[in-house]
Amino acid sequence: QVQLVESGGGLVQPGGSLRLSCAASGNIFGINRMGWYRQTPGKQRELVADIISGSSSNIADSVKGRFTISRDNAKNTVYLQMNSLKPEDTAVYYCNMRNIWTNYDYWGQGTQVTVSS
Repeated sequence: QVQLVESGGGLVQPGGSLRLSCAASGNIFGINRMGWYRQTPGKQRELVADIISGSSSNIADSVKGRFTISRDNAKNTVYLQMNSLKPEDTAVYYCNMRNIWTNYDYWGQGTQVTVSS
């Protein structure tokens, strides 16, 4: 089993920045893909960004140029740096990690990000 612990959410004014962190523990062998999703009430969870070991990353068009994903393999941690935040970025953000051998997805508990003046 893999446990994911997220941190870094909160309330920020438009134009501000936040950095989300997600640390994995447990049986992390095989974890290759790490990513962040977000969800608002009544909508499907959407991919924000992901990164594969080897540092190949994808960023959603809606956040491109504002958000950056990175990972620290030594710490089994993935980060999401969010700059120039907008009210429409308000959502619950979920960390996701995938085992490449089983194709099983692990999810964090979610962290609320609210962008409001």
